[in-house]
Order: sequence, then C-alpha cells, then structure tokens
Amino acid sequence: MRIDLADEAATTALGARLAPLLRAGDTVLLSGPLGMGKSTLARGLIRALTRPDEDVPSPTFTLVQFYESDPPVAHFDLYRLTRPEEAWEIGLEDALDRGAVLVEWAERLGPLLDEALGENRLEITLEEKGDGRLATVSVAGGWKDRLRMAGWR
Repeated sequence: MRIDLADEAATTALGARLAPLLRAGDTVLLSGPLGMGKSTLARGLIRALTRPDEDVPSPTFTLVQFYESDPPVAHFDLYRLTRPEEAWEIGLEDALDRGAVLVEWAERLGPLLDEALGENRLEITLEEKGDGRLATVSVAGGWKDRLRMAGWR
C-alpha cells in the first residue's frame, strides 16, 4: 500500500490512525533516509496512545524510550548502532515481550530483521516524493486483517 503524505501534519495523522490498531507483540518498523519523517510518524502514533501533549523526543541518543500506554510501547532509534546485534543488547527482544515495539532505522537490523521480531509486523518506508513524502506500507500477520477491517486500502 502506498500513501501520499503532503506534509508533517499528514505524517503525524498516519501515526495517529495506526495507533488504535496496535496490539501487544506488534512491531512497527520505520525506514527511510534522514529527514523523511520517521520521528514525526512515531510521535503521532505514541501521542495517540498516550496524550496529545506527551513529550516524545527522538531516542537517537538514549536509543530507547518507554511509554506506559495500552499497549505499552518501546520506541527504539537504531541510527547509532554499529552492528545489528546491538539491538538485542539494548533490549529490543525483551521490549517485544512486554508490549509493542516501534523501531526507527529498522534497516539497521540487517539479517536480524526477520529473525526475532514476531509475525505481527507493520513496515513503513518513507521516501521523498515531489514536495511531500510517500509511505510504502507492508504488513504481516495480524496487521493484514486489522487494516482491512479498519477500511484501509
């Protein structure tokens, strides 16, 4: 599925629209070049699960932020990783056991991407398209039915 995102508000709205579909055990993987809106999309999703004024900093330096929401969400930013295995060292697998996981720079997982991130995955790749952005969405597991039931095409 491809979604045109005209501006930052549209990117935020995409995250908010996905939030009610998120379940414990889900993984949301965000990929794309620097400045494409991964953090903006993540912020929209997390604020829809918590509260509109939730402080949602990009975890570029802390590597992970945890949010007490329903489901609990661990927001990872893998930009600074030098090896895919470091994702396990910072608790990615444990976070998936406790709730949902939102990962920026998912491409940094390399071969581990398919290894242990569960079957319920939503992968979003953001790229530049004219004056806006394009989100390419791929789904696996329970996400297929959830998106269909929510009227996504």
